[in-house]
Amino acid sequence: MIDAEHYQRVLGDELRKLRRGRGWTRKELNAHLQSEISLQTLATYELGTRQCSVVRLVELCVAMDELPQDLLAKVHSRVFTEEPGRVRVDLRRVVAEAGPELTPLRRWAEGRLRQNGVALPARAGTAARPSVPVSGSPAAPSPSAPAASGQPASASASTDEVSFDFAALERMAELCGLPTAELVSHLRKLAPA
Repeated sequence: MIDAEHYQRVLGDELRKLRRGRGWTRKELNAHLQSEISLQTLATYELGTRQCSVVRLVELCVAMDELPQDLLAKVHSRVFTEEPGRVRVDLRRVVAEAGPELTPLRRWAEGRLRQNGVALPARAGTAARPSVPVSGSPAAPSPSAPAASGQPASASASTDEVSFDFAALERMAELCGLPTAELVSHLRKLAPA
């Protein structure tokens, strides 16, 4: 199922990147369009809070010398690189960049990286910490781990990335004291590059 709001936000982000890549302000973009669009409407397209018609999208792309199919391919790639209903995160980024509101997630990520024998990255203002090799069987997830069907999260081929399903996101949001939507917003910033 397509998350229309997420798709629209990603499309808006790609439109903004395209405009900024040309070094244009919204006013300058507007001057290159065939039809008049208010600056506020352009802003809502870029924020992803307003849907853009196909004709309007083509007009924006033509004005910025971008093939519409190339722009949509970028959006499609960003939206569908994750499994539907899951959010993929880079555990190294969680450890290094997560703010205090994500402390339970950061602690879980540190434990997961240690369990996998991965060196922990330094957090802002701290020195790098060596990895702690784990011998024997993997440690059981801590009670605060975001368990999903008995598993903390599904691991990817990489030992420093995980994919959270909705149930795990809800549990982690509760542990962090955040609404699930707010946690997802934080996690999208910590996605693998």
